[in-house]
Amino acid sequence: MSGLARGMIVAPQPDAVEAGALLYQAGGNAVDAVIGCAFAQCVVDQMMCGIAGFGVAQLYLPKKKTHEVVNFLSKAPLSVRPDMWADLFEYETRDGFGFVLKGRVNDLGYQSIAVPGSLKGFQDLHGRHGRLPWAQVIQPAIRLAEEGYRVTPAVHTYWTTLEGMGRVEVMERLRFTPACASLFFASSGAPHPIGTVVKNPDYGRTLRRIAAEGADSFYKGVLAEQIAADMERHGGRVARRDLETYMVDRGEPIWGEYRGHRVSVTQPASSGPMLLKMLHTLERFDLKGLGHNTPEYIQVVAEVMKRAGVVKDRLIGDPAFIQVPVERIIDRAAAAVEAEAIAKGERAHIARAEAKEAADTTHISALDAEGNAVTLTHSLGMQSGVITEGLGFMYNGAMAMFDPRPGHPQSLAPGKQRMSSMAPAIVFKGNEPYIVLGAPGGSSIPLGILQVILNAIDFGMPIVEAVSAPHFSATGNAIDVSARIPRTVCAALGRMGYQTIHSVQSFIAARVHAVMIENGRVTGAADPATGGMALAV
Repeated sequence: MSGLARGMIVAPQPDAVEAGALLYQAGGNAVDAVIGCAFAQCVVDQMMCGIAGFGVAQLYLPKKKTHEVVNFLSKAPLSVRPDMWADLFEYETRDGFGFVLKGRVNDLGYQSIAVPGSLKGFQDLHGRHGRLPWAQVIQPAIRLAEEGYRVTPAVHTYWTTLEGMGRVEVMERLRFTPACASLFFASSGAPHPIGTVVKNPDYGRTLRRIAAEGADSFYKGVLAEQIAADMERHGGRVARRDLETYMVDRGEPIWGEYRGHRVSVTQPASSGPMLLKMLHTLERFDLKGLGHNTPEYIQVVAEVMKRAGVVKDRLIGDPAFIQVPVERIIDRAAAAVEAEAIAKGERAHIARAEAKEAADTTHISALDAEGNAVTLTHSLGMQSGVITEGLGFMYNGAMAMFDPRPGHPQSLAPGKQRMSSMAPAIVFKGNEPYIVLGAPGGSSIPLGILQVILNAIDFGMPIVEAVSAPHFSATGNAIDVSARIPRTVCAALGRMGYQTIHSVQSFIAARVHAVMIENGRVTGAADPATGGMALAV
């Protein structure tokens, strides 16, 4: 492949991208690079991800004749009850990412922590498909933890920006435990300024143990003992049995099509089927004829987004607990009916229990010179604010995504997977990967991935332009639009009867990171808002 001696890797954090690139240079493949990058992300961007987080990956490894999805989403602890928070329910967030309870017990602190899957997922992927030794893949992350990393503008902005969604603000999360506050705040009590070097020797020691003993230390060994003891002391629900019984799920991708391209997505409880549903519906429209980001274009795409959101809320969840009708969700005949309804002017409505998913997730897309493609998204959900003294890593706050009301698709149940908007995807041209992509961004993840695919296929944009173009998002009944979409467009949508929320930010919604392969030439693009980069070696 032109200009690709070893591989391409794209992610939001430059230090983590460089970690992956170094593993390419050491003879590693795309799996080594992605897992090494992921470990580094867990150190340098602890608000977005961690070894006590969760995620999902899609791998296409042609020489091994392997194309699979590995799901390592978090699970509800075995001690939960479906009705244990029913009397605390206040409202559902506007974009459908989580539920707000009195006292925010599901959102901050020990009870917000679900059973982590990330470390088990990383080891599963690397152990079966990596080339370099496990300890070597973790080494760049250990170095960053022990020698230090700099606070980037993107990270600092995330710390200091008020979310205003009714949930706990980031600053409060970062102050929740002394071990957490000592990492992110100066002795004066102010958050570290941009450029501050942060060292986390506790995390370094934890990673050294994992490098030597594997994930078993976290799930069954010394680290498991420390985690379970801390949870018990502070009323957390994650117990030793939860860690010992955690398993990743492996399966085949789900397939769809868009304008002659085959598209592979991840299975439920992730949102891959939602992405295919939108593509199958939009294929019925002449999007190029409507014009990119015109009022008419936004209207059509937003209506498709809303309909997909309704399906996600009603039908997508943990397939071990509910029947997810994947074939019905992605059915092309049903998509044609929906397209006809949209063309006639019918409007969808998303019913929510009152009226926003924060983008505290991260992503990696990679391709190596052998044609191996990996797209992996991982997250903390929201930060629990909890760091066990001496361990250095933050736990997920994923319990906020479970519905406290019994009888719903996302209701609490022991061992139930947290439904996720993650949707890492691969678009094929013929039998070869064309675009390898995914994103952080909460409920808007499938919507951002959708727009990049439309930009590339319908409008012929190079991948940098496709990723960087202004986005909009309809995760609820209002349409959120980038500051780079003119107000005149919003005014026209208003005359059509749509509420628009014009962001002050130029880059909103999902932060897509992608690799494109066209005529043997490989290019990559990181969403500019993340401060990330694409690096070929």
